[in-house]
Amino acid sequence: MKLFFFSSFLVLFFGCSMTQCKEQSKEQSKEQSKVVQPENTKTSANVISGVKGMSKVKVYKPDGTLQCNQGEKISVETMSKELVGITVHSKENKHDGLMRIQMCGKPTGNNNVFEIDETNLEKAISLGFKKWIR
Repeated sequence: MKLFFFSSFLVLFFGCSMTQCKEQSKEQSKEQSKVVQPENTKTSANVISGVKGMSKVKVYKPDGTLQCNQGEKISVETMSKELVGITVHSKENKHDGLMRIQMCGKPTGNNNVFEIDETNLEKAISLGFKKWIR
């Protein structure tokens, strides 16, 4: 029985100590680490819009909900009316993914998120919105 454990130990310890085995693993790791860069890369903003030169960004405002069913939720449709003169391409209610203290009356982290043209970002910020970076 001791011989079995000792031979198993030797196989595990010296299993890949041969030069050929090491060279194969080095070649495999080199192949796996190669990253192919496309020739024509687009910025993430251009990919979102699908139109070259017309990028879109997301802006948000908290929806007014508070923990323990306190606070009054402002719907996405109602809040989108605050974006006067700005074309809204999409709108949704999303959680920001951040951890919060669990206490009645504290914000829930739910936000109304709107996708707008990047040219209107400063105008949206002046209306009290913030850029959504999550």
